[in-house]
Amino acid sequence: MKLFLIGGTGNIGSRILAEAVSRGHDVTVLTRDPGKVKAQPHVTAVKGDILDTAALAKQIKGQNAVIVSYSPGYDDAAPKKYEQSSDSVIAAARQAGVKRIFYVGGAASLNGKDGKQILDTLQLPPPLKATLSAMRDILYKLRKTDDLDWTFFSPAQMIAPGERTGKFRLGLDELVTDAQGQSRISCEDYAIAVIDELEKPKHIKKRFTIGY
Repeated sequence: MKLFLIGGTGNIGSRILAEAVSRGHDVTVLTRDPGKVKAQPHVTAVKGDILDTAALAKQIKGQNAVIVSYSPGYDDAAPKKYEQSSDSVIAAARQAGVKRIFYVGGAASLNGKDGKQILDTLQLPPPLKATLSAMRDILYKLRKTDDLDWTFFSPAQMIAPGERTGKFRLGLDELVTDAQGQSRISCEDYAIAVIDELEKPKHIKKRFTIGY
């Protein structure tokens, strides 16, 4: 496949890039600094901005799928950037005729065992809560998008670089927890599930999640 990856240098994005390349896929990475992307076969780094819709549409044309692993941080400007970036990706995909959009989402919009969304049960500083709410709003926006084959993939509540085990469980809208009640996943195993879904789609126009 020809994959276009937005945010390929972060903890999660870099693991998605490595997993895709290991399976022989061609990946174009959008970045503000192409020099940060390691030169290797099957990888092309292009300079760009997720908010530049016209340029993005030209860059993604001909790709099989767009993977969005974008994070604007957690400052006061982040919520607006999340909103603008998702609008830009959706508009660019439509202009380019690319139907498959895969979003690296957040865990805060998942339901806990009590049926309540995690975000609504947490006591957080206002800027952080606003940022997590903005990520949740992307999911809501995608659910109203009928003309694109989108997927929103929420990680476990705790995700960090770790071991690539290939052993995990998937769910839909409820947090996946282990026998100790913890919700955990490594970035490496998360990346496996990303490429699995792109190779053999099972969650078109759906959100799903992962955990041990």
